[in-house]
This record gives sequence, structure tokens and C-alpha cells, in this order.
Amino acid sequence: MASCLTIDLGLIGYAEAYALQKRIVAARKAGAIEDVLLLCEHPHVITQGRNGKREHLLAGENVLRQKGVEFYEASRGGDVTYHGPGQIVGYPILNLAAIRRDVVWYVRMLEEVMIRASSDFGVAATREAGKTGVWVATEKNSPRSAQGSQSGTESAEKLGAIGVHISRWVTSHGFAYNVSTDLRYFNLIVPCGIAGRQATSLEKLLGHSVDSRKVAARLTQYLGEVFSLDMQAASFDTLLETLPETGPSPDVTPPVAQPIPAVQERVSS
Repeated sequence: MASCLTIDLGLIGYAEAYALQKRIVAARKAGAIEDVLLLCEHPHVITQGRNGKREHLLAGENVLRQKGVEFYEASRGGDVTYHGPGQIVGYPILNLAAIRRDVVWYVRMLEEVMIRASSDFGVAATREAGKTGVWVATEKNSPRSAQGSQSGTESAEKLGAIGVHISRWVTSHGFAYNVSTDLRYFNLIVPCGIAGRQATSLEKLLGHSVDSRKVAARLTQYLGEVFSLDMQAASFDTLLETLPETGPSPDVTPPVAQPIPAVQERVSS
């Protein structure tokens, strides 16, 4: 079973994480490093994928500045999405040539990772035909009659999003899973370009707080299972030591916020 280094970056800026991804991708293409999973949270940021439409960004520059939200165009697929505290972002940098050369299958497996993790917390997340990500059915305006029939409608809210980039069969970008995310920030966008659909979070669905370390541990576990990888915890410093020298990297700095110690917790348990 191939190994996958799992690095907990904690809270890190989107630009810094993107620069780090690019460096790891280059090393993975050269065969200088094994597969890597980066786990992190981002400060408030909105990103637009290659297929994104600017009109799906509903807030102007002044509003974003007032709310402390950054904006970046990204090389991933997909439309416009939001990242922020309380959301676990996973960036798998995998050599699909050694696993399975199938982009659609890869995206479906990232969905499977989030579906299995959700199930462990009692949430039945599912796929929706023609839409990427994982969804949870929610009943709205559904009063029951005296006979117990239900007259309301059912819709689905998005719990986890996916946007990937693949170059020479090496993956980057990845998934975003809402644990305790402030869902009001999704009002600044049309999430993933799908009008009329709302985002949800694990805590909103369960009605109580959830330890993000346990969620991150489950996501790590299931990513290893679906891709048949041996997940090996490593520190940020170890990762930098493992990467080949590529000259100065002033835009890649160690994170300073409290990390999500999920990987270390799983290895030691």
C-alpha cells in the first residue's frame, strides 16, 4: 500500500496554501515526494474556479472588504465558493496514474469520503445527479395533517463542495466540508453557481457542537480507504524538509494558528 503524508496546516491563508500546493505538485510530478493530503481551514475567502461566472459573486469589493473576505481566481474546476473558519478543507495531491486514471471516478471518491464521514456522525449525505459535492435532504414547510400525511416539500442543502485540478494525473485543490461554518457568508455568492440552493453544516444538521478534530480524522481515514493509501501523519516542518529545494519561497510560511490535531490523534489512538 502506497503512503500518503498527511499534513495539518491549521488556519492558513488561501494564497499561502495555494503556493504550497503548487510546490508539492511539482515535486510529485518529478517523483520526488509521495502522495500528500493537506488539511486546513482558511480565513474568510471566496474563490472562483475556471468555469465560474463573476455574476455568481453577489457582493461588491467594498462589501467584501468590510466583511474581511478575500477573493481569488483559482485554477480548479467548478464555480464560485466560500471558505472560512469552521470548514475543513482537504487538498489531496495524489498521483492518479498509480491509482486509477479516471477523473470522474476521482471526484466520486472524494464525495464518498465525505459521505462516509457524515454517516459516522449520524448524517445521511448523498450525491445528486448532475451536481458535484454532497447533499443532505431537508424538509421545509412540512406541517403534518391529522392523518399524519406530509404536505411540505423536500429540498437538499450542500454539506460538502468539490473543485479539483489535474495535471499529468497529479491532483490538486480538493474538497471543503462544513463543520461549524458561519453559513451567512454563503449569502455573498450563488454557491457553486446553483441558484436557490443553500449550504448547510454538520453542526446545523445535528443541533449541537462537533469536534472538528474528530471530523478531520474521519475524513483522513476514509480518504485512505477509498484510494488504498496508508495515511502517515507528518508535521509542516517535515514536509518542507521532504520537498526538494526550489529556491526561496517567501510566500510559503508556516501557519501560526491552532492546528486541527486530527491526524496525530488518529495515529496515536
